[in-house]
Amino acid sequence: MNTRSDPSTEHDPEWGPFERPLFSDPSVRHLSRVGVVDVGSNSVRLVVFDGAARSPAYFYNEKIMCALGAGLSETGHLNPEGRKRALAAIHRFQILAQGMDAAPLTAVATAAVRDASDGGDFVSQVAQETGLTIRVISGEEEARLSAQGVMLGWPGSYGLVCDIGGSSMELAEIKGGQVGRRQTSALGPLKLREIGGGRKGRRAFIKAEVEKLANEMGSQRDRLFLVGGSWRAIARIDMDRQNYPLHVLHEYRMSTKAIRATAEYIRTSDLNELRNRCSISNARMELVPFASEVLSEVVRVFRPHDIAVSSYGIREGMLYQQMPQALRDRDPLIEACRFAEAKDARLPGFGRILYNFILPIFKSARPEKKRIIKAACLLHDVTWRAHPDYRAEVCFDNATRANLGGLKHAERVLLGLALLHRYRNKRQGTSFEDLYQYLTPEEVTLAEVVGKAMRFGAMFWLEKESIPGEFRWYPKKKVLELRLTSAAWPLLGEVAMARLKSLAASLNAQLDVKKVV
Repeated sequence: MNTRSDPSTEHDPEWGPFERPLFSDPSVRHLSRVGVVDVGSNSVRLVVFDGAARSPAYFYNEKIMCALGAGLSETGHLNPEGRKRALAAIHRFQILAQGMDAAPLTAVATAAVRDASDGGDFVSQVAQETGLTIRVISGEEEARLSAQGVMLGWPGSYGLVCDIGGSSMELAEIKGGQVGRRQTSALGPLKLREIGGGRKGRRAFIKAEVEKLANEMGSQRDRLFLVGGSWRAIARIDMDRQNYPLHVLHEYRMSTKAIRATAEYIRTSDLNELRNRCSISNARMELVPFASEVLSEVVRVFRPHDIAVSSYGIREGMLYQQMPQALRDRDPLIEACRFAEAKDARLPGFGRILYNFILPIFKSARPEKKRIIKAACLLHDVTWRAHPDYRAEVCFDNATRANLGGLKHAERVLLGLALLHRYRNKRQGTSFEDLYQYLTPEEVTLAEVVGKAMRFGAMFWLEKESIPGEFRWYPKKKVLELRLTSAAWPLLGEVAMARLKSLAASLNAQLDVKKVV
């Protein structure tokens, strides 16, 4: 378990905003419940993390739109109504944290509180009335934390992180597992709507600011990671425009062409109708046109080859900052699946045995495919409580929509389809058929074979750590050989044999079954 609080390390700068170590033991795989309050220019959010240490899950997530930064450019002060709403929200969050065993909360504030002349007064008021200490972070630190949040979700990530809030926009470079150059700007939509000169004046301001950022950041033609609520809203609208069927924002990809098309779509659409259709709050929708203008210019100037939406940002970056390197080096997908197995499977630990048992069938698979196979084996039994008639679909839905990091959308579908085949031979006739289009024919076949291999292997529950035997696959000869141990041989009954034949049929292979001593 993780250390909650240690007086000897309290207020040690090494621990960043938390002021206490969260990962005192690199071997620990479970994160004790941690609550973070993010006081932004547009919203105040509480996130409580739980689950796998390397891939924290959202135990609780609540956002209240306060617009603290509204009118800041004109008045220099925080919005008075926003202050009241933010204070009430923090009161609520403190009470919730106590009930969830997520206290003490850690709070950070960004551009609005940082820039407002009464920001310090607001921080003092919050401390006095709620007992919560807010740490106001610099634009540079905000950029670094956002980049670290991306690194938590994407192992080996590289490129440019662009984090937009209500009152500012930050850029950070990721390269070689490190955060490089960082810049902050006044390109938040709350500030942009206060720029004079209408659309023409606003576009001139945006162009000048982005050019400044480009001069400081240099060439950034790799991947562009988008962090922040306004970017996620634009991604939702892009999904709507293209009738994209998988409504998972994390790892959603957009091209520069799509960004331009969606910007025009936003400009010419009825925003109220778009808001209702895409489930975007009114307060957020008011800012989307301004954010869209910024994104169009960022994409035009930096010309990234790839654009990806990240649901991870500052809050996740705060966790990543504390992780020892040994923990950072773990695969977040596998860690999340291992945690799910330990919590929900009937026989925790069997997933690893199952993976090693079926792996010889996939010995020629690339590493990125083998990690999906491993994830499937770890998850193969976590939805056993679902009704048998719906278990296959529950498996698919769980895999494709779960809070999993380090997983592209096509990989989500591959994982989901493999798990679907764990419980049924046929993939036709489900409500998810429109998602199969994101897989190649070879990947569809792979998912079927993985699922059927797990379906067969799951029948060989022996004593813990006991391996039932081994597969040998000869693809050129099209021969699937199974060698079962004496202990496992009695488990090869009628149903198991039928499943084995189905697996062989998917491989278009002949069977050779042997008993070994």
